Parts: sequence; structure tokens; C-alpha cells
Amino acid sequence: MAKYAAPGRSGGVVSFRDRYDHFVGGEYVPPSRGFYFDDPTPVTGEVFTRVARGTAEDVDHALDAAHGAARAWGRTSAADRAVVLCEIADRLEDNLEAIAVAETWDTGKPIRETLFTDLPAAADHFRFCAGVIRAQEGGITQADGDLVAHHFAEPLGVVGLVLPWTSALLSTAWHLAPALAAGNTVVLKPSEHTPASIHVLVGLIGDLLPPGVLNVVTGFDVEAAAPLTANRRVAKAVVVREPSTWTPTVYFADLTEQRDDRYQAALTAFTRFTLNQPGAALVQSKAYDHFLLDATAHTGTVRLGDPLDPATTAGPQVSAGHLAHVLSRVDLCRREGARVVLGGERVDLAGGYYVTPTILETDHRTRVLHEDCTGPITLVSRFDEFDDAVKAANDVPRSPSAAVWSRDAGTGYRAGRAIRADRLWVNNTPPHAGFQGCARGLVESYQHTKNMVIAY
Repeated sequence: MAKYAAPGRSGGVVSFRDRYDHFVGGEYVPPSRGFYFDDPTPVTGEVFTRVARGTAEDVDHALDAAHGAARAWGRTSAADRAVVLCEIADRLEDNLEAIAVAETWDTGKPIRETLFTDLPAAADHFRFCAGVIRAQEGGITQADGDLVAHHFAEPLGVVGLVLPWTSALLSTAWHLAPALAAGNTVVLKPSEHTPASIHVLVGLIGDLLPPGVLNVVTGFDVEAAAPLTANRRVAKAVVVREPSTWTPTVYFADLTEQRDDRYQAALTAFTRFTLNQPGAALVQSKAYDHFLLDATAHTGTVRLGDPLDPATTAGPQVSAGHLAHVLSRVDLCRREGARVVLGGERVDLAGGYYVTPTILETDHRTRVLHEDCTGPITLVSRFDEFDDAVKAANDVPRSPSAAVWSRDAGTGYRAGRAIRADRLWVNNTPPHAGFQGCARGLVESYQHTKNMVIAY
């Protein structure tokens, strides 16, 4: 597959506007105070568009539009809402390359991930939520002879979504699809690092939704998002943050007994964690040297470069500030006594924000694990027995996810139950896409149940 042309260049599949306003009430409107900010691409560091900087006045304008549309959208039948969600999925699939290139240019994420994983999964989220809302049923309770309680699922009203730069469009789909399916109107605030790809998406699907059902206000960070998240006119505010905690993964020694598909899958998982989120790899002493050597070699095959090239497996960091953050965490690890096994250096490529994937050998009790980190770093340490593994994993400040690798199903199960995490993967890599058994519950989280008791 050939390398994709940069947006707006000859042969490019997508172009960005010179400037993006807020999207409110079905149309673009300028920011109330007239402020804009530059949006540079992490691929080259060059500014490619300017985006509206929002204020509390802009949030109020968007909330006015959302409340104006809430009653009609909430009363739209589940079948009709499902049709709209499927039409959104169609638009995503029909414009897959254009949206994927936009996402890559805005976030630095390799095109092989945005094109083949993130965007197909985003379309699937909308289809899945369409099916969930079509299949949803209420309930009836016979309280007494002629006394009957009816249970109805109703939308919350207006939802505020503050979303991160990590997997920007996939994160948007993960929350926007169930919120719309449940009958809510939405005010969405994308990360100020990655607002342009969201606007490309809105430009493609905005006409499918009644005016005011989806509104986008840009240009303030999560810490300054109080005008949206603390507003009493928002029925539910969802703030999704970047993964800033270390994710523990336990590798038991029996894993290295064979160089088979399972072992290769474990090495792939190690590299994936290194590239996508800060990892704390805990390896049993009996296999430590062997596994670290193989994991380092596997991660060393990563191709760092232009993310518009399908052969690239690691792209730049999302911003200059985030690049500095990653490098500062590597320096902190060194000062804490960590040994650099691989990477940890900035790479000068076309002026972009590139850093080599990093593996650091350290003690699992290091203070570094208590520091926030978002970047391509894995800390590797050793443990002796099963109880040591569980203790070491639980010594890592609580992470929403963890993983276990072992050839013994009982060991994997017991470790998975003992490690404190909301989501556990045993002998498999994190499903970068997929519903992980919780999408139906996600739709329900954007609804409330009304109980109506009738005396017949």
C-alpha cells in the first residue's frame, strides 16, 4: 500500500479548512470573543489550521441549542434513532480513508491503526448501539391486584462530553453513539490537541442529525472545562482522561517454555503496551533474562516514522508539550536508578514530535510508578513467586486495566481475580476495538428509569 499524501496536498484524500468555528445548532458559529488558536500537526510541527477558542458564553450558546433540541430528539422513536446511527456508520465507512488520514495528521497515530482499527471500530460502535436501542425493552411489575408498576427507560437530557486526544475519533464514537442512541442531545468538547479531526467527522455527519442534537465547542482544556462539566444545565458530564497511570502486566515463567503463537502474542502485547500506554511489566525471575531479551528485540523492530506511511508502526507524540512530558519521565526514571534497555531519545524527523519506544529496567517499588505518565514507556522488573506477582501488581497505583500471561489457566484465573483492576486481560492483547462486554451497559448509563405506578 502506497504512502498517503498529506492533507491538502496533490493526491490528498482530505483537506482541512483554514479555520474552524464552533458547531452549534447545526451550523458553524464564530467564538463569542473572537479568539482562535493554532493547531499544529505532530507529524511536522507545522500549523495546518486554526480553531475557535471557547469560553463560558460559547458553552451556554451550545447548551441553549442542545436544550432546544432535547425534547424532540428524546421523543424520536428508538427505531428512527437507530436508523440515524446506522446512517452515521455508513458515512464513516464511505469516507474511511479521508477520516483516517485526518485523524493521523491531527494526532500522529499511524495510518495503519486509524484506517484498519480505529475507524472501522467507530462505525461498528454506532451500529451496535443502534441494535441495542432497537432491542431495548421496558418492564412491568404486578404490585397488587389492580396496581401495576411500569418501568420506562428515558434519556437523561443534555449530555456534556469532554474527550481526550488518545484515539480521538474512537473515543468520540464510544461515548457519542450510546448518548445519541439513548435519546440525549450532546455538547462535545474535544481535546485542544486534536480538534480538527473531530470537525472533519462533524462535517460528514452533521446533516444526519436535527440541529442542536450534536454541538461541538473547542479550545479549552480539561482543567478549564468547568463551564461545561459543572453546569447545572448538563444532565450528565463525562470527562474521559488520557491513560496517565501505569498498566501492570504479569508474565509467568511457563510462558517461555515454547516459542509458539502464545509466546509471540505475549511479545506483541508487550510492544503494544509500550507504544500505546505506560506499562509496568512484571516478569518471573526464572524467565526474566530470556523474556526481556526477546521483548526488547520485538519492540526494536518497531518502525518509527511518517504515520501516513502504512509501513510505519509508531508515529509522533501528539504535541511538543507531550513530547517534553515523555522525555521528562524518562529522565526521572534514570534519576531513580532505572537502566535504559531500549530507546528513550528524541528523534529528529521532519520537525515532528518523535521519541523512540522506551524500555526501562527498574524495581517495581520505584517512586516513578506514582508519577503520571502518558507515553511509549514500559518499566520492567522481576518477581519470584505467585504471591510476589500479585503484590507487585497491586503496589502499582490503581490502574483501570491489567493483564496476565501464563500457560496454566488456573494461574491466569487466580492472578486475574487477585489483581486489583476494573478490566483484566488473560492471555490476550487489549482489544483496541470491541465492546469488551460493556457497550450495552454504556447505553443504559445515558438513561434513567422512570417507574410509573397505575391503579387500574
